[in-house]
Amino acid sequence: MHLIKSNKVKLLLCSLIFSNLYAQNQTFDEKILSEKRLKNFDLTKEQIQEDSSKLKKDWINPITYQFSNNLGEEYKTQKSMISINQPIFQSGGIYQAIKYADNSYKYANLDLEKQKKELIKEALNLLFMIEKTNLNIQKAQYTLQNAKIDVDRKKEQVLNGFLDASFLDNALLTLNTTKHNLVDLKYQKQELINNFNNISSNDYTKFELPTFILFSEKEFLENNIDLKQIEADVDKKGNYSYMTMAKYLPSINAYYNYSKYHDIDDNIKLTKENEQTFGVNVTVPFDSRTFNDVQSKRIDYLKSKLNLENSLDDEKTFFKTKLEKITMLEERLQITKDDLEVYNSILKIINEEKEAQIKTQSDLDTLQNSQKIKSLDLKIYEIDKQLELLEMYAKLQ
Repeated sequence: MHLIKSNKVKLLLCSLIFSNLYAQNQTFDEKILSEKRLKNFDLTKEQIQEDSSKLKKDWINPITYQFSNNLGEEYKTQKSMISINQPIFQSGGIYQAIKYADNSYKYANLDLEKQKKELIKEALNLLFMIEKTNLNIQKAQYTLQNAKIDVDRKKEQVLNGFLDASFLDNALLTLNTTKHNLVDLKYQKQELINNFNNISSNDYTKFELPTFILFSEKEFLENNIDLKQIEADVDKKGNYSYMTMAKYLPSINAYYNYSKYHDIDDNIKLTKENEQTFGVNVTVPFDSRTFNDVQSKRIDYLKSKLNLENSLDDEKTFFKTKLEKITMLEERLQITKDDLEVYNSILKIINEEKEAQIKTQSDLDTLQNSQKIKSLDLKIYEIDKQLELLEMYAKLQ
């Protein structure tokens, strides 16, 4: 991982540090989701476990019991039959069936984890956006103060004949726009809070914003939940491809049949005896569709492997794009810091000139408000960085 700008050394050093974000925020994650949503995830996990256990036993045939009551003969008879026909060798198909169940369980578990992390990401994103909106509300309030100062200044200049009335009109329009912007921001904040309440049962003020740090591309790819799920899909389809082929290969079954007759009339003339048969049989299927079926599953398996390669390229691009976005935000942060230094130096001069009665209090207030707006911009850019990192964090297992 390389950064273009030399003044981004700090960012580069941070990117070499890996933080197990899931482990650090596990407690936070569990708290941020509502109990109902967590219960739903728990039930789904139990369902996945049961489905996997069932799938793992699919190669085992059931033992059948049949009871019949014969009413058509001279003597009424009842008969019980127990039948077992169990495969003991399927040219490797049994082993692949068990592996298929394991990889299906892994795939489903990863999919569930993805859903949970997406919901957590959505909740965290809303928390960051609420904080960002709070900062924008503060900015709007300072902008509103400056707009009011500008209207008063323009009004005085127009009344004294120094400016045309159009300047005052423009200042009033700016003031009005700022007021509307502040109203919109307050509504946006409430909308974000309502959306957060849909996910969490706790008040948003009870949560502290987490701080994420960058990590290396290697660690991002090795812990990428999307790639792990696709890898499980490749393994699953590889198992299924072999299972399909084994279906058309020789198999050996062990069988056992037992019949018991019940004399309900206690008739001594009934000569039927209990029967039992057991042994093994070899089955060799001949099906004209064999080649097509096997090839179709093989192609599906090859497609999944290509999908993994394409997804790996996509994730590399995703990581690169996010890193470039963070680099851009770092540059904006530096520009804003430089601007703040300029404001600080000018404020010092303006304050001295005010004491000397060269500048007015409104001049000082305007500049101080602009300085505070720049300070808030720094915090907003930091939140924007965290939002980008959150997108990356959501992809880690």
